[in-house]
Amino acid sequence: MSYDRASVRAVLDRVKAEGRGSLNPAECRALCTAYGIAIPREAIAASARDAARMAAELGFPVVMKVVSPEILHKTDAGGVVVGVKSAAEAEAAYATIVRNANAYKPGVRLEGVQIQQMLSGGCEVLVGALTDPSFGKVVAFGLGGILVEVLKDVTFRLAPASETDALAMLDGIAAAEILRGVRGGAAVDRAALARIIVAVSNLAADFPEITELDLNPVFARADGATAADVRVLVDFASPKERYRPSQEEILRAMNRIMRPDAVAVIGASPEDGKIGNSVMKNLINGGYAGAIYPIHPKVPEVLGRRAYKSVKEVPGKIDVAVFAIPAPLVAGALKECGEKQIPGAVLIPSGFAETGNVELQEQIVAIARAYNVRLMGPNIYGFYYTHKNLCATFCTPYDLKGTAALSSQSGGVGMAIIGFSRSAKMGVSAIVGLGNKSDIDEDDLLTFFEQDPNTQVIAMHVEDLKDGRSFAEVARRVSAKKPVIVLKAGRTALGARAAQSHTAALAGNDRIYDDVLRQSGVVRAMSLGDMLEFARCLPLIPTPKGENVLIITGAGGSGVLLSDACVDNGLGLMAMPADLDAAFRKFIPPFGAAGNPVDITGGEPPTTYQNTIRLGLADERIHALILGYWHTIITPPMVFAKLAAEAVEEARARGIHKPIVASLVGDVEVEQACEYLFDRGIPAYAYTTEKPVAVLGAKYRWARAAGLL
Repeated sequence: MSYDRASVRAVLDRVKAEGRGSLNPAECRALCTAYGIAIPREAIAASARDAARMAAELGFPVVMKVVSPEILHKTDAGGVVVGVKSAAEAEAAYATIVRNANAYKPGVRLEGVQIQQMLSGGCEVLVGALTDPSFGKVVAFGLGGILVEVLKDVTFRLAPASETDALAMLDGIAAAEILRGVRGGAAVDRAALARIIVAVSNLAADFPEITELDLNPVFARADGATAADVRVLVDFASPKERYRPSQEEILRAMNRIMRPDAVAVIGASPEDGKIGNSVMKNLINGGYAGAIYPIHPKVPEVLGRRAYKSVKEVPGKIDVAVFAIPAPLVAGALKECGEKQIPGAVLIPSGFAETGNVELQEQIVAIARAYNVRLMGPNIYGFYYTHKNLCATFCTPYDLKGTAALSSQSGGVGMAIIGFSRSAKMGVSAIVGLGNKSDIDEDDLLTFFEQDPNTQVIAMHVEDLKDGRSFAEVARRVSAKKPVIVLKAGRTALGARAAQSHTAALAGNDRIYDDVLRQSGVVRAMSLGDMLEFARCLPLIPTPKGENVLIITGAGGSGVLLSDACVDNGLGLMAMPADLDAAFRKFIPPFGAAGNPVDITGGEPPTTYQNTIRLGLADERIHALILGYWHTIITPPMVFAKLAAEAVEEARARGIHKPIVASLVGDVEVEQACEYLFDRGIPAYAYTTEKPVAVLGAKYRWARAAGLL
């Protein structure tokens, strides 16, 4: 659809010239008209007599609303009267609105009273846009009316939104069924609502000075949608430009930082207990085969390596410098790195913005920008890249190679990643600390891991996204190829920001992060445990070919819990075809239960487990299997594990690769059985029915977002 941007620009230029922060009703109407947003007929009355005449011309009943740049929430000020049915009522309503406005704010500047056709019927919804500190322009949709901030039934997308995004938003609220028509009511015109969402998102994206925009309520009917009330707030201050190198520049620098051929350690020390000593030991003992250059102003060597007073004295090329010196010394050493043309600096020291020393952090960023040095940190534990045997950190070493790349803003979370990976025997390609994120952040890492042949899944602990829009754009591209998992910390504390519109008030929660991450194809983890398990399991689980999930269990109680977990994780239990039901019944006792779950009961011999698993793997209509094992002496845990693994390996040999996860409940022997299954690429968990289904659900969420289902 084409929009009249010139008309909007003329309106906004006039508002700017007059120094206003909001638009009056006539200006709001002009914006809606320019972007094809239907609004009711209206007029502005300057007196009670004008109100009576204009109301009669528009046709009763009408709605009357206060018009004042100092009153944004009209209802709160008693500035709205609905259902005005006569000229006399219009005059009385005018007087009431003026009186209430002056009582609400003595001396208020009134520009008149708006007279508007009264709309009725349909469903009241909200369409809005706001400027989020991280993601920039986002568009909102949800239930509208006076209870909008109570119900908070709203969903968000990055602006501009596509028609596909808009239609998904209609299905993304809890009250989606209302829009489809309930109890004989007509369904709303979804196409008309989607057009309004797209128009609002384009309006906000086209004009950065529009900070908040509310259409509330929008009356959605079977034959269209009309915005009954419009509020627009503006801010003409120029936004601060965010530093963002091109993808090619990012990749060129990140390749040298993450896969260096030469590393300098600034602050390398011969003394045990010093950070610079620990970094040197990790590099040397970890088997890193590249050049290592200790930098120390006073000692001739460190751990048998010649030391240099400055990186500028090193004769060869250096790819990355690891800083292990106090914060006040970083700026000088960083300048020397720039003069040496070192592309990356890993800043372990603390004492910057995290302690309130913002000025020092800004100083080092300015130096880095001047010399084109990319900064990792400060205030980090360093990083690991196992396929180069690179352990550029003062933390414990880690060398088990694999395909999972993990990052964290927190050093404590970083150590949890290392501990879990070691305990679970999870191979990693990289573990990266980001700390203050003065420069390098998650989208830089995504750009690197996207093309890294050693990385197949990326998991990130995030406290904040410095540039959420950039992250979302890169994540959308990367997640189409490799799963991207995000644990967003602080999700319950985002709502303190003051807001002047319904849309902005609704944004005061975690929903924007949730919706934008989903829009970007990201798999969101709600706990650290989930993030780590998803990173561990997603590379093991084959991509499903369809939505039909089947549960095979030896315990009816586990089957019920596994079914509940499927609902919680958006998995669809297969409706059992009659022929397949009969096939399963051949293997289970008469008092067992076919259908889905298939309950083989606990007293069956090992062959029953194996036969039903083989059938589940062989039938093409079944796309994923969930196994629920119950510990009995008849089929001990390791017997179950071995026969299940044997059935899966037989299927793989025939080219059958289906997602399969297992829940094992029983005595402590089930732990060994789970480990045996994990070692053979089958995610299995003891004492829980939730975890295996959660990891399968994560795989499905990624596959759907990547367009693979």
